[in-house]
Amino acid sequence: MRQTAFILAGLVSVAAIGLAGCDVKKTQEGKVDLPKYEVSKTQEGNVQLPKYNVEAPKVDVSTEKKEVNVPKVGVYTEKETMTVPKVSITPAKDRTDKVATKDKESSKK
Repeated sequence: MRQTAFILAGLVSVAAIGLAGCDVKKTQEGKVDLPKYEVSKTQEGNVQLPKYNVEAPKVDVSTEKKEVNVPKVGVYTEKETMTVPKVSITPAKDRTDKVATKDKESSKK
């Protein structure tokens, strides 16, 4: 392992010395001639974006008390009661709250 590191260090050193020893001379100036274009408008533009009705699911996030195994410093675990998140999702088609009902009625018109 050490031998590989010394070989790589030697190769990098030789490459660095070789690059530093380069002599660069400019032999010609650069020049760029860009083509010229003329653009004219032939008609007025009109954009109409699509409309979407989106019914989102209802998500309820609450907490509840649960007993879980919690590791302690040592070789044992103890049960502790702690607050953990509880998420309940109701798909948009199954929602019965006022917002979903109002959206369904307006989409039927």
